[in-house]
Amino acid sequence: MHEPDPMSFPKDGKRFTEEERKALVKKARPVFLERVAYYAPLMKVEPGRITVRTQKTRWGSCTKEGNLNFNALLLLAPSEALDSVVVHELCHLKYMNHSKYFYFMVKRFYPEYKQAQDWLKKNGAGLIRMLPKETLKRKRRRFRFFFG
Repeated sequence: MHEPDPMSFPKDGKRFTEEERKALVKKARPVFLERVAYYAPLMKVEPGRITVRTQKTRWGSCTKEGNLNFNALLLLAPSEALDSVVVHELCHLKYMNHSKYFYFMVKRFYPEYKQAQDWLKKNGAGLIRMLPKETLKRKRRRFRFFFG
């Protein structure tokens, strides 16, 4: 289990610099690999590639190919929140939806799931606000119309 490292937080409550953000991603990768390696055999699932990055709208995701994506900011959350996201995404390897069967599986392998998710709902926005401003800027999408 990991515990949030106070040294990982931006100094004096400000935003991460881009270098600090990159360091957090690098530090988070082995933690996610270790937690996936712990839960996957228990759950009898085999994930594909595991990616760690900083995202502003998701804590984790699972692709139809079985690749898992995790938000490095979870390293700053309690270990219960990180583990709940790992279990949630691993359950998507069996159920690519949020059906009652999916949540039965989540609760089977992580009974404290609801409390951990409540923590993320209450405190997650504060973690996201720590990202550098450049990371939070909305990317403009260009629309082109083709007539043919």
